[in-house]
Amino acid sequence: MTAFLGRRLLTLGLTLWLASVVVFVVLEVLPGDPALLMLGVDARPDTLAALRARMGLDQPAPVRYLAWTGGLLTGDLGTSHTYGVPVAELIRDRLAVTAPLAGLAMLVSMATALPLGLLAASRRGRPADYGVMAFSQLGVAVPNFWFGILLVLWFSIGLGWFDAGGFPGWSAGIGPALKSLTLPALTLGLTEAAILARVTRSAVLDTLGEDYVRTARAKGLSRGAVMRRHVLRNALIPITTIVGLQFAFLLGGAIVVENVFFLPGLGRLLFQAISQRDLIVVKDAVMVLAAMVVAVNLIVDVLYALIDPRPKAAS
Repeated sequence: MTAFLGRRLLTLGLTLWLASVVVFVVLEVLPGDPALLMLGVDARPDTLAALRARMGLDQPAPVRYLAWTGGLLTGDLGTSHTYGVPVAELIRDRLAVTAPLAGLAMLVSMATALPLGLLAASRRGRPADYGVMAFSQLGVAVPNFWFGILLVLWFSIGLGWFDAGGFPGWSAGIGPALKSLTLPALTLGLTEAAILARVTRSAVLDTLGEDYVRTARAKGLSRGAVMRRHVLRNALIPITTIVGLQFAFLLGGAIVVENVFFLPGLGRLLFQAISQRDLIVVKDAVMVLAAMVVAVNLIVDVLYALIDPRPKAAS
């Protein structure tokens, strides 16, 4: 297991390094001068030059890259040019919204998709199977931002059960904070559940056709016992893959939903930083998201080894 983890950590470290190179190069070739955008076109040349020097834009690109990556390694993420506060503080505050939102959405997705997928597989070709497949197709086709707007119309404007948007902060209490995240979590979780339900159905159907499942049935085990003891664990590998990918997407792909519900999350911070050309925030936020995605992939690899030790034994 130690060698297995060592190889994975080396691969993930190289991935982060390549991600840092790509992020830096892409932002370097973007048009526009951040200092000119902040001061305006009427700015005096000496003032513009002083701001560029303060932002480090007067240094060669390799020097700026080394300074930036060195700060990442030491935990010094720099200071936002727009907000005037440390970027680490900004990201920490926004992650306090995005991470719980992603976790709640993932719980909604798994709690909805896994029972539906098992139901569809065990009732293949019956009305329950067709109903689950219809839900899956509808969830894939409907954009999550449009679904979020519908939830606001139904539960906020129509019934008045939830606020239409905003986040009161965790200082207001866990109850109000979780209540404000409920509709966004349902928006993200139910749309992701449509994909996960289809994958669960396919994985369970593939496992049901194996010889050891037929043997278990021949021994007289009930349908529920066969599902629990033999089918579900062997079907977990493709399901774990999709769950890991979905959680990574929920961490970095909730920008639209955060804007729909006016949530001060990391995705919305990234969107605002791009529009304001606050490059240090953009670079640091993207690298934090990349590190979180890499961490999720590492967890998925470890779960692979625990669920199915054969790849680890072969290696």
